[in-house]
Amino acid sequence: MKFRFSLDATAYEADLNRPMPIGIPVEFNGRQPNFFEAGMAKACALELGGFIGDTRRGGSCNVETVTITPHCNGTHTECAGHILDQAISVLDMVSPTPCLALVVSVRSEAAEHSGDSYSFPLDPDEQLITRRALDVALKPLANSPRAQALVVRTLPNSPDKRWRHYRGASSHPFFSIEGMQRVLETQTSHLLVDTPSVDRAQDGGKLWVHRMFWGIEQGGRTTPKQGLLKRSITEMIYVPDDIADGLYLLDLHIAPFATEAVPSRPILYPLRTVS
Repeated sequence: MKFRFSLDATAYEADLNRPMPIGIPVEFNGRQPNFFEAGMAKACALELGGFIGDTRRGGSCNVETVTITPHCNGTHTECAGHILDQAISVLDMVSPTPCLALVVSVRSEAAEHSGDSYSFPLDPDEQLITRRALDVALKPLANSPRAQALVVRTLPNSPDKRWRHYRGASSHPFFSIEGMQRVLETQTSHLLVDTPSVDRAQDGGKLWVHRMFWGIEQGGRTTPKQGLLKRSITEMIYVPDDIADGLYLLDLHIAPFATEAVPSRPILYPLRTVS
């Protein structure tokens, strides 16, 4: 099946027969990623009165109760409600409309040699996603149409990202202030990254880079400019090596939970221009 659409006077064709999921499935009984030393995601049979929701234990059907912390247990999409006092949900903020997405691969840099800055004192060897790295990744795609989403794959791209346990104050590469400024210059509405957070795991509670993305003043907890509320951040994705850097159609599937962060399943589709 092929899907044709027009955007800014350009016609595109997406191959819907070739879905490329970049979300990490939550394997409740297997390996799963974990962040911030949160509990593992769990699924257990419902037991209520004489009912057991497990056919292997004599129940009439399988009924499971799921416990999950979206921010810590796998691929999740979050909205500005993550850092605001207002109860804002992803369902209210994130449009389900498929959109153009740029996939880029970046090699993080040690803070000591990056020339970039952050809101928290860093050790010299902490890894930053820098403006320079993003400039290098985006340069070959400079003639691409403006995409509503930016997908960032960090290098090296080890498959163990799908079940890695991120421990410690600085357990993953994160965006420098200048790196996030470069993201903002792309005018993206949806940022997807294969790390568990765009910020350092522990940054004194500042979440500076999150606030930059949503246009919230540093330390602020009130609503930013309305247009920026429609932006989303998706973290803990995994982009396999066989997905080349370039332009794709993104379908961002989100769980219908009225919360500030929800499990999600972003899917890329190959895209080409047509006359």
